[in-house]
Amino acid sequence: MVWLDQGRPSLASARGWRCFQLGLFLLPSSALLGSLLLFPALLFGCAGREWPSWRDPWNAPLLLASSLMILGCFGAYDQGLAWVGLGNWIPFFWGFWGFQPYVMSGEARRRSALLLVAGSVPVVVTGLGQLWWGWQGPWQLLGGLIVWFMAAGGHPEGRLSGLFDYANIASAWLSMVWPLTLAALVQQGLNRWRRAVVLILAVLLVVALVLTESRNGWGALVLVVPLVLGPPSWPWLIPLLAVSLLPVLLAVLPGVPLMLQDPARTLVPEGLWARLNDSQYAGERVLASTRISQWKVALQLIGERPWLGWGAAAFSVIYPLRTGQWHGHAHNLPLELAIGHGLPVAVLLVGFVVALLVVSLRRGLSGLFDRAWWTAFFGLMVLHGTDLPFFDSRLNIAGWILLAGLRASFSPELSEWLQPETDSGA
Repeated sequence: MVWLDQGRPSLASARGWRCFQLGLFLLPSSALLGSLLLFPALLFGCAGREWPSWRDPWNAPLLLASSLMILGCFGAYDQGLAWVGLGNWIPFFWGFWGFQPYVMSGEARRRSALLLVAGSVPVVVTGLGQLWWGWQGPWQLLGGLIVWFMAAGGHPEGRLSGLFDYANIASAWLSMVWPLTLAALVQQGLNRWRRAVVLILAVLLVVALVLTESRNGWGALVLVVPLVLGPPSWPWLIPLLAVSLLPVLLAVLPGVPLMLQDPARTLVPEGLWARLNDSQYAGERVLASTRISQWKVALQLIGERPWLGWGAAAFSVIYPLRTGQWHGHAHNLPLELAIGHGLPVAVLLVGFVVALLVVSLRRGLSGLFDRAWWTAFFGLMVLHGTDLPFFDSRLNIAGWILLAGLRASFSPELSEWLQPETDSGA
């Protein structure tokens, strides 16, 4: 308890701060266990705050989007799915406000980042175990209340998924945690033993991320490094990364002369360049199963109902009727929002996120872990351009906590600015 009480921000209650930290630590392993602690932390984070949430202008887009989402449910294609689908959004709008007291200070964000890293150890270990030692589930806890369905050899076969249902979801989590792990590794003040422990964890996490065979994850491995290390490293780091990636680009890009491409493909592992240019799927994937086909149908659906949308999860019902292929979502978050809830909601939420990223960056990121925090969310946002990992509740919770931290990072005066006005006696 003494350790958990350290670094508590001034606005956070002691009990809420303890629940918040323990919830973050357990979240990667179990959404249920993490939520059982993060929910009371959220209640504590809202209790005793004498100002309403609508006094913060950053909450206005969320309040307006909530109203439009609820209104759209009454005319949804499938009202049952539409009302249930609100659970992926409106509770997290509340969390954006309620979690801010726990990420107000740089030290609080640093501790939160380290707890996410430490809590991800089971994800890495089980993922490597399923590929290297054939570990398989289901594993049960609390009499079957918590079940981990882990396939030997990964899911899909040969791709690391660990405690997640699918390799791409595991990749999204590891990609999010990677910048936080890198910050933990290069931070100052660690003794040799602690740095060695973090180094081992960082290496294993990178190996696990590579083994997910997610192209988005592989891209995140490279993108994260210069962003976390910051501009002082760019004069030497960016040329080094460019030289390192040159053989990969020569091996993958179409139109490269064979005299250059053949030596590059000899140097680069075949599994890497084949996965990057999708050559192992040549002749197997029909046009209707590609992202382009999904996005084309998505745009048609948006054009038919642009204002309030079709309702949450409507894409999974309508797409098979129009193409004969099944996909659970549109593989693009702005499109998914526009289909489900209409263009105004999509513009409000996407604009809100982009504006928060830009403003927090322009206001200045005060230190290593703030850069890593910003990078973790930025990477997660980019992943949602071609996939929707937020449908996993663990990623959704973590993403909104990161977003709450961005809001807090450029508002150290928030506690004073939002306090109720008092009579000065004038």
